[in-house]
Amino acid sequence: MMERKSPKKKNGKATHKENILAEVDSDMALEILKRLAKNNADLKAKIEQMALDIMKGVDAEEVASDIFFCLDSLEVEDVWDNSGGTRDGYVDPTEYAWEMFEAEIEPFLEDMRRYQKLSMHEEARNYCMGILIGIHKFEEEATTEFADSAVDAPHDFFTQVLDEWNSKSKRAEDIEIVNSFAREKFNKWWKDWERRYKL
Repeated sequence: MMERKSPKKKNGKATHKENILAEVDSDMALEILKRLAKNNADLKAKIEQMALDIMKGVDAEEVASDIFFCLDSLEVEDVWDNSGGTRDGYVDPTEYAWEMFEAEIEPFLEDMRRYQKLSMHEEARNYCMGILIGIHKFEEEATTEFADSAVDAPHDFFTQVLDEWNSKSKRAEDIEIVNSFAREKFNKWWKDWERRYKL
């Protein structure tokens, strides 16, 4: 029978270097990656290319599904538990519900902005369209009672997303593609936005 070797010891303690990667969290991993890229130009180029490859090919429907899932997972009980009379004063339930809604939308907007910053125009457009689809889908198909606490939130945030896209996009082509999409797919909300935008 082969004798089992015990872990090597240093200063009387077993070393566990073979397990260190399993204990590295996302923040530590990012810092390690940045240091590696800083010290090695070839490695930096490979990392950048891998990042671009991973980020390419945004599917608007997948983004929409992710947004719908996040919004439809919101629970009205969280509104009840955190609004009304509190130790810090009165918290309006509707305002709190809108804050919850916004908290779910914001990470998706950050991703869209990241694509814009990287001049990944097609991906940015698809991401924006996915956000619009997801918000509208929640308006039409929500199964959570939370939807009753934020009745106007989908329409309002749909408008905000279009506002941001039109004001911050640098290419007229990108603006027109997203606007044409919204006009065709969500005509009523588009008309509401257009009237407001032209004021």
